[in-house]
Amino acid sequence: MKRMWLVIFCLIFSTQAFAQTAVIPWWLSLEYGKQRFRTGDYGDALLLFEDARRDRRAMYEKMEKDLISLLSINEVRRLGDHLDWVERYSQERYYTAATAALEELYYRVPKSGLKNSASAALAAIGKLKNYPEAEYWIGEVYRIEGELPLALSQYRRAYEMRENLEDAMFSVTLQYNIAGILRTRQDYNGMERALSSIISEHDTLWINADRALTHRIEFPETGRSSVPVPYEQAEASFARTSMIKILENSGFNRFLELYRYNNITVEQAHRLLGFHYVVTGRPSAQEHLMFAFLIQNSIIIEELRKRQFDFTYTNLQALAQEINKNELLLSFVEEVEYYKTAYYFAASLFRNDRASVARNIWEFLASEPNAGEWQNRAASQLRNPRTETIITMP
Repeated sequence: MKRMWLVIFCLIFSTQAFAQTAVIPWWLSLEYGKQRFRTGDYGDALLLFEDARRDRRAMYEKMEKDLISLLSINEVRRLGDHLDWVERYSQERYYTAATAALEELYYRVPKSGLKNSASAALAAIGKLKNYPEAEYWIGEVYRIEGELPLALSQYRRAYEMRENLEDAMFSVTLQYNIAGILRTRQDYNGMERALSSIISEHDTLWINADRALTHRIEFPETGRSSVPVPYEQAEASFARTSMIKILENSGFNRFLELYRYNNITVEQAHRLLGFHYVVTGRPSAQEHLMFAFLIQNSIIIEELRKRQFDFTYTNLQALAQEINKNELLLSFVEEVEYYKTAYYFAASLFRNDRASVARNIWEFLASEPNAGEWQNRAASQLRNPRTETIITMP
């Protein structure tokens, strides 16, 4: 019996010793770090994230050296920059480390994108040393511990490495995190740049309209000065202009009957810029909040149609009644600050001399108990319409 317990003890001890000395892959270190982070063990999480970053860099540095060693062989150098020839040489001469490096590269990077170039393959392996996800999670630890400058530095570092992201759209999360910290630190110019960058990269309708340029034609024979004429008349520009005209001339209900836009990626960027521009008195607040409120309502209507295929939008009051019956939509309107968006959208319209449209939106808010603060503020505007106080940002 004693011998059996001794064997069990030895097995347990050896298993623990193996676990302590086993090399954990860099991607697994990251996952363990996330688990620690979610349970509030931020110190261990930080160590695991740093391990993941270090171990990934070490792995790809070794692969980079292995490939450099292969490319430095005289026979290989005579093959030129032909990647397929270099790869064949590596396989036929049993340069297993270099072959493994190329296989890992092809797993991470499409081979077709290397254009059969050995030098491009070497450069690509060098870039894989960067681990943006680990940089991001290190930043999350700093953020949760109140070290905002360090968190900001990490988010920016991760964004610079965005080529290596497993999910390319995660770059948007990084941009929003950067904007959020800049906003907290009252760097409003930096916040504007970060949010505008999201829109310029992910909102085709908005940016194509902004890029509908004009050029000038000269009339030297008549001595007339140059005059602007349409150039590259983008469909996006036409659509955006039409949207604004319908909104301003026919009201929001007609606007929402005609238009849908569900680009949730840029909703927050338009919304936050709109809020900022309203309180700083800039007319461009109206268009940003128009886009944000349109996106919000488009998503709400899509969700209602999933449950009720014949649902038809009539007005905001009726839409709010449907929202109040749906837990998912109630959560969504809270997340996107739906009623606050509506209020400031109306405020931006009022400042731009569209008082009638603004009043219609305020009437909706004043009739909606779930609007909370924005119901009271809308009711106050109906009694005494006025522009929002302009705030000078530090």
